[in-house]
Amino acid sequence: MRLNKIPATVVTGFLGSGKTTLLASILRQVTGKRIAVIVNEFGEQDIDSSLLRGCALGCEEGGEDGGSLDKGLSENGIYELANGCICCTVEEEFLPVMKKLVARRDDIDHILIETSGLALPKPLVQAFNWPEVRQHCTVDAIITVVDGPAVAAGRYASDVDKVEAQRRADESLDHDPSLRELLDDQLSAADLVLVSKTDLLEPADKARVEALVAQRVPESVKTLFIDQSFFINQTRATDTSQLEALMGIGAASEENIDRIANHHDRHHAEGAHHDHAHDHFDSCVIRLGEVDGDALADRLQQLLKTHEIYRAKGFAAIPGKPMRRVIQAVGERLDGYFDRLWGQDEPRRTQLVIIGKALDGHDLHAALASAEIATTT
Repeated sequence: MRLNKIPATVVTGFLGSGKTTLLASILRQVTGKRIAVIVNEFGEQDIDSSLLRGCALGCEEGGEDGGSLDKGLSENGIYELANGCICCTVEEEFLPVMKKLVARRDDIDHILIETSGLALPKPLVQAFNWPEVRQHCTVDAIITVVDGPAVAAGRYASDVDKVEAQRRADESLDHDPSLRELLDDQLSAADLVLVSKTDLLEPADKARVEALVAQRVPESVKTLFIDQSFFINQTRATDTSQLEALMGIGAASEENIDRIANHHDRHHAEGAHHDHAHDHFDSCVIRLGEVDGDALADRLQQLLKTHEIYRAKGFAAIPGKPMRRVIQAVGERLDGYFDRLWGQDEPRRTQLVIIGKALDGHDLHAALASAEIATTT
C-alpha cells in the first residue's frame, strides 16, 4: 500500500518555448522512476505525445506510433487531452484521467503534465484539491518555460506580432487576454521559471528577460537560464542531477493556488466573454510518405515566410536513414534532429501539424508534397 502522495510536475509555456524538449529529456535521462505523462494538445494530431511515447512508462522505444488515445485510456503512460484547453475541460477530461492514474498509483512514481501553449495552469492545479485526487496526488511544482529571445524582443512568444494585431483589430476579442497577460498568468503560478534558448541572448537581452520575470514572480521563485546544452550534455553523462532536481521541488502548489489572482480570473469576475486565443487558430495535418529532407525544409521555410504560420511540428521519414527526424518551426525559425529508430513494423511516414491563421490545408499539402519521394513497387 502506498502511503505517500504521487508528485506531479506541471509544465506550462507558450508554443515553441521548449516544453516537449524538457519532458522528453526527463523521460530519457531520469532513471529509476516510473513516469506517467499527460499531454494537453491543440490540434487533431497527437504530435507531442508521439514524440514522448517512445520514452514513457512501460513503453519500448521505437514502437509503433498509434493515433489518438481514447480519453486517456493508455497502456504506455501517455494520456492525451486533445481539447487544447484544460481550463475548459478539467471536469470532463482531466479528472477522469487523474482517476485512472490514481487507480494505478502503485505503479507510478511521478506524473508529468504538459499544458498546451495557451492553457493556464491554475484551473488544472485547482483540480488537485478535489477529494478523490488530493488524497493520493500533490503538485510537486509548476514549471513555466519562457522563450528567452521572444521575451527579450517584446514578443513574449516567437513571431506573434501578427496574432496581437488580429486581436486588436477584432472587436469580438475585446476580452481575449493578450499574450503578455497570458505570460503574466503563467508566471504568476510558477514555482520555477526556465528561460530557454539563452545561447541566442546577448548580455543585455538576458538582463531584460531577467528583469521582466523578476517583476512577475516573488523572490522565492528561482529562474534558471538554459540552452540546448542543458539537455544534450546530460545525455552522455552519468550525472542527471539537474533534471532530477526539477522533479523534487515539493511545492504542494495546490495548497496556495486559490490565492493567486490573474487576468483570466478578473475577466470572468467582470462578466467578460470567455474567449480563448486558440479558438481563433487554424490547424491542419500534413501526411506524406518518405521525403527528401532538404527539399522538405526548403518548402516549409518558404511557407513560413508566405503564410501566417505560428507553429509547425512533426516528424519526417528520410530515405536511407534508420532514425525518425523531428521537425520543429516557430515563426521563421526551423530546426530538426533525429530522435529515435523507426520500429521494425512501423510505417515510415511523414506527419506535420501546422498551426496558424487562414490556412488552406490543401494548398499546404500541395506545397510540401513536392518533397515526397516516389516509391517503386
